[in-house]
Amino acid sequence: MLLASLAAAIALQAGWTWTLYDGEGPLVLAHEIPDTPQLKATFECQPGSGVARLSLYGNALDGGFANLSAGQASAAAQARVDTDHLSLALRTEHPVFAQFIRTGTIDVAVAGVHRLVEVPSAHRAKLRRFAELCTG
Repeated sequence: MLLASLAAAIALQAGWTWTLYDGEGPLVLAHEIPDTPQLKATFECQPGSGVARLSLYGNALDGGFANLSAGQASAAAQARVDTDHLSLALRTEHPVFAQFIRTGTIDVAVAGVHRLVEVPSAHRAKLRRFAELCTG
């Protein structure tokens, strides 16, 4: 039974990856299944702006104030609900974002509901590049 559960969990994760889109328009780091409309999270910014917008898809959170934490750093941000996702903005020089870059993990909590965003070490170079280009 445990083996079947593990196999099902692995199958659900198959195909999910972090992709960095750097071209015309905004810079986007997406947790997605490429070539599909399936997204879990995106970070988006205008290069050099110093502000990253995090959008979380699926298992919608309510809008309102979000508590963000990474490592020992924390912050509050206004979160809004769009049609299919929750989004919020965070300055790239904020200690929470710096810890996120270092650890690859950021927790977003709205009204007591938590969503953990994790960037595995194999994809952290993309996260660092995203931060570098956003900060300018």
